[in-house]
Amino acid sequence: MSAALDASYIPELEQEVLGALLLSGDVKHVPGSLEPGHFIEPFHRDLFASMKQAADQYRSVRLDLVRNVLAATVDMERIAKQLGIPVPEYLARLVGGTVRGAAGLKDSVPAMMHQWARFSLGREAERALLAAADPGTSPADIIRTATQTFDDVSSALRRGRHRKTLFSIGEASDNAVSAVSEAMKQGGGLTGTTWGLTDVNRATGGIQAGEMTIIGARPSMGKTAVALSIAIQAAQAGAGVGFISLEMAARSLALRALTDIAFNEHGSIAYADLLTGRVSEADFERIVLAQRKLDTLPLMIEDASGLSMPEIRAKVDRMAENAERAGTPLKVLAVDYLQLIAASARYQGNRTAEITEISAGLRNLAREYNVAVLALSQLSRQVESRDDKRPMLSDLRESGSIEQDADTVIFLFREAYYLGKAKGKNADEEADRMEKLAACQNKLEFIIAKQRMGATRTVDLFIDVASSAVRNAARAM
Repeated sequence: MSAALDASYIPELEQEVLGALLLSGDVKHVPGSLEPGHFIEPFHRDLFASMKQAADQYRSVRLDLVRNVLAATVDMERIAKQLGIPVPEYLARLVGGTVRGAAGLKDSVPAMMHQWARFSLGREAERALLAAADPGTSPADIIRTATQTFDDVSSALRRGRHRKTLFSIGEASDNAVSAVSEAMKQGGGLTGTTWGLTDVNRATGGIQAGEMTIIGARPSMGKTAVALSIAIQAAQAGAGVGFISLEMAARSLALRALTDIAFNEHGSIAYADLLTGRVSEADFERIVLAQRKLDTLPLMIEDASGLSMPEIRAKVDRMAENAERAGTPLKVLAVDYLQLIAASARYQGNRTAEITEISAGLRNLAREYNVAVLALSQLSRQVESRDDKRPMLSDLRESGSIEQDADTVIFLFREAYYLGKAKGKNADEEADRMEKLAACQNKLEFIIAKQRMGATRTVDLFIDVASSAVRNAARAM
């Protein structure tokens, strides 16, 4: 550690926290977000670890109980030599020296955490500097390690700042009743952010904050179109929305968004025609009008491939700050798609374990930021081997713990895609195929296969594939 960083250490910040906890003796005052590693002084780490152990064993952090646990886990004589006084005397000084007591923990804990964060960032900067001085070191490795550390520090600060995690049953029921009251005021049974799809809102109550929804499908079923259309509808309703695109460039997504918005007032303008410039002057004017509407929406796109979970966290952190400043807090985050997130080296070679780690990371992201995460997921080819190619939950069971982590699982299915690829064996079969294709050309099955707080069902939607527009089924009538 550099002399400058070492000199900036303020032991009183840690002593105030430890003294207040020992003085109160009450386990409820032990912050759940605080860990032994957040203390700079090694003995303070041991002391806080003993407090947590006493809390687990005796449901108390009384001074005598903590002292007994401490004596059983550390060399008291060695610690006394380091401190210059006997350990019991040091503990007594901590209790007697606390200024604000348990009531001040709401301020003293963040102050201590900020000191830990400074030291952690400083140490990582020193490590990066030493590594950079070695010509054989990979810059990518330095960035990856530093990013992981920065993310861990940022995550720890957020846990202590943003979200309350301990509730009495009364507080929890108050929140539940408030959500019901809000749904009654809004009408339509909405307790979350709108999907922009009436029947889906009725079936789910909206996109729920703090939950992860998986939208799974085989290629060409419309995953990106659905996610983008939902993002636009949510943004139009006033929610801050982030879209992390690991596959498609921001420009291409924007073109799809333009054709989606133009669809409501002007009908279908093919996305492919925009890409090639084959549009009439009239259609171009409609796209310009759509662009003006799109420009007002609180919708942010992160266009980057190969992002890791720590990098995604950093991107979301910036999105959340920008959304907060703009007055439209981040409520929905779409990730396109899960399997393209770069795995850590922890489970290298074990794809199932890698997907499990990524899935858990997205779930934790939803809870940590209290946003609704819509994670798109590619389904395996085993779907294609069945006569009925509608996806099922079993299609996810080979993909780590996606099914278990998800609060809601939605599958997309377009029969028209398969009918379009098929050929009748004779004239009658071909005529039958063409009739079925015409009937379902714009039909999208929105299959709610899992919902923790609701029933499973299939909602029929309208989709115009050419313009990436997804609407209520009534739009087809």
